[in-house]
Amino acid sequence: MGKRGRAVRNGLAAILLGLAGLGLNANAAAAQDCSADRITLRGDFGTASFRVAVADTPGARAQGLMNVPEMDRFAGMLFVYEKPGNVAFWMRNTLIPLDMIFADETGVVRKVHANAIPGDETPIPGAPGTQYVLEINGGLAATLGIAPGTEMRHPAIEEAAWACAAE
Repeated sequence: MGKRGRAVRNGLAAILLGLAGLGLNANAAAAQDCSADRITLRGDFGTASFRVAVADTPGARAQGLMNVPEMDRFAGMLFVYEKPGNVAFWMRNTLIPLDMIFADETGVVRKVHANAIPGDETPIPGAPGTQYVLEINGGLAATLGIAPGTEMRHPAIEEAAWACAAE
């Protein structure tokens, strides 16, 4: 068997093992959803999951997604603050349009700012009591139906309305 045949066989085997694993242990699937590099949202639209980088220090939050030339469709950045408060973002040195999803201490979305303009330094205020902000590709929140009332699930959300241990 040639290199291509082995690669196809190995790829199919990996897919089949992955599919088999999904059916065997629902708790393992739920645990996978609650990894530090993934956030899941649920609402009237169903669920959506994003691979995220977590910005939970002042330096990481200040850097954010500045100078990032592109981002995978279902990727983003989760900003985590120590306590709820008033936050505002801007788009200085940000190269791609972003949706900013502002959530309270329970991970419930309170405000969505759609399609923030790259390079714009106009402050974009969050909702009062914001503790978490998820930035995703611009326009995706509307496409998916993410709106106020949507719930987020991630290990950093300690008092989550939709906790990682759920299900």
